[in-house]
Amino acid sequence: MAVKFAETYVNKKKCLVPAVEVEGRTVMVTGKWIKTAVIRDEEAVVGEPVKDPGAYIAALKNGEVKADVFTFSQRPPEITPRHDFIFDWDNIAAVPITTFEDWWGKRLPQEARKNTRRAAKRGVVVKSVPFDDELARGIHKLCNETPIRQSRPFWHYGKDLATVTQEHSTYPERSEFIGAYFENELIGFIKLVYVDRMALIFHILAMNSHYDKRPMNALIAKAMEVCAQKGVGYFVYGKYLYGNKKDSLVEFKRRNGFEQINFPRYYIPLTLKGRLYVSLRLYRGLAGLLPAAVIERLLKIRDWYYQPAKTPAATKDD
Repeated sequence: MAVKFAETYVNKKKCLVPAVEVEGRTVMVTGKWIKTAVIRDEEAVVGEPVKDPGAYIAALKNGEVKADVFTFSQRPPEITPRHDFIFDWDNIAAVPITTFEDWWGKRLPQEARKNTRRAAKRGVVVKSVPFDDELARGIHKLCNETPIRQSRPFWHYGKDLATVTQEHSTYPERSEFIGAYFENELIGFIKLVYVDRMALIFHILAMNSHYDKRPMNALIAKAMEVCAQKGVGYFVYGKYLYGNKKDSLVEFKRRNGFEQINFPRYYIPLTLKGRLYVSLRLYRGLAGLLPAAVIERLLKIRDWYYQPAKTPAATKDD
């Protein structure tokens, strides 16, 4: 199979990596010491990400693009392992949708309902909007409001308008943007990408200077309403847990009715080095290998380090 290169982000820096086409999917290989093969934008591909694992294994073993490990997941709601490979449990933060009223009345705590109402009382207007030049300029302003979010450098800060526009214009035929406005100014937005019966939050961001108006709660509520109207099965907000790390974003998701749904992620070693890597579960990274108490301490140190510019608003731009 012909070798090509795919554009992706490694450590939040754009770069080109070796790739190969298998079953209509782009398989990218990243990493230095351990070369890991993954489906490009796996969470956003329509249909089952991997139908025949054997085809991928053969392509990576026999083709010009080599890897030590191939990993892929089994998409919810099919969460019972059905492949005879080594797997570990991955997770998403999701709301299984029946009706908007069910989420509002049974899943949403009183405090979250109050915050959503507060947004409306304080003049926040939330609506679906097209991705045009005006919205792109508003998102660019949001991205450059502050260099620190969630107690760490915000990786969209400092980017020019053209870059922000390009990065937010992916999957146009399956995307929907919802904006939160105050006095006709964009103060927050969500980008949803529809994948089968799921709606994924690709980006969610709000101005820290308007935190008192609770635009994030208003955006989540409007997105839930839109998902329910479209008959979406799951409203997904990234992962619920990242390894053993628990932070304020986990609590924000819980307070907005999201729950943890586990599903199998398979790890197929392709080389001797890959077998050692998988057997030691090094794919979990530091967040999955260090004890929760140690991670909590490290997060407190990070919070202290960035304390002068610490901000309260949640974001989703991983």
